[in-house]
Amino acid sequence: MKIVVLVKQVPDSGAERNLRADDNTVDRASANNVINEMDEYAIEEALRLQEAHGGEVTVLTMGPDRATESIRKALSMGPDAAVHVLDDALAGTDALGTSKVLAAAISELAPDLVIAGAESTDARGQVMPHMLAERLGFAALTGARKLTVEGSQLTVERQTEEGYEVVTAATPAIVSVWDTINEPRYPSFKGIMAAKKKPVATKSLADLGVAADQVGWAGAATTVLSHSKRPARSAGQKVADSGEGGVALVEFLSSEKFV
Repeated sequence: MKIVVLVKQVPDSGAERNLRADDNTVDRASANNVINEMDEYAIEEALRLQEAHGGEVTVLTMGPDRATESIRKALSMGPDAAVHVLDDALAGTDALGTSKVLAAAISELAPDLVIAGAESTDARGQVMPHMLAERLGFAALTGARKLTVEGSQLTVERQTEEGYEVVTAATPAIVSVWDTINEPRYPSFKGIMAAKKKPVATKSLADLGVAADQVGWAGAATTVLSHSKRPARSAGQKVADSGEGGVALVEFLSSEKFV
């Protein structure tokens, strides 16, 4: 089975994140950038399938030069190779443009299965797997908490607020996973050293046949016009109980339409 895992480098969600003043995009240069947390579960699931069924696992990412750090971290977990889509014209690309570029790269790789994290911690859009499935003509099995493969047949337990749904499809397909699906392995020292020698192919927009005006600022369908810091939390309303505290509480809850 040939598996492609989508990996994105994002600012660490545990640290403060800021937007740039000049273009209203995330300030990644000054951030502590890491692999998107959910993507580590996608990598782990791909490796478990490889161990059970054989085949190869390729990491695919789109990003600037510094994304190489996350590529090597991903490879240290065990995947065989990586593809890095790198082009100056990609700056400012929105989700639609990103899906176009990634779909072109995936088409070249011709995988049986694409696995992605259910969301990224910087955007939390949860749209990329659906966009890619539409562009590629793949089945989309999203929000998986469990994935089973039997030949070319995939079965997913799709996590919902009420429980889960069982969804099946044949390959080629794209599966997005939540952090309930497994427990990612830690890279071993051997894996870290081996990652330095694993092949990483760099692809430009021209290599993928994507025109520069279809991505970046020129091709973006959305634009952030302005941004501001979240206001500081104001002090709560205090009720002094002089025998009527219960009444005051009910009146407050009623005014906020809680009761």
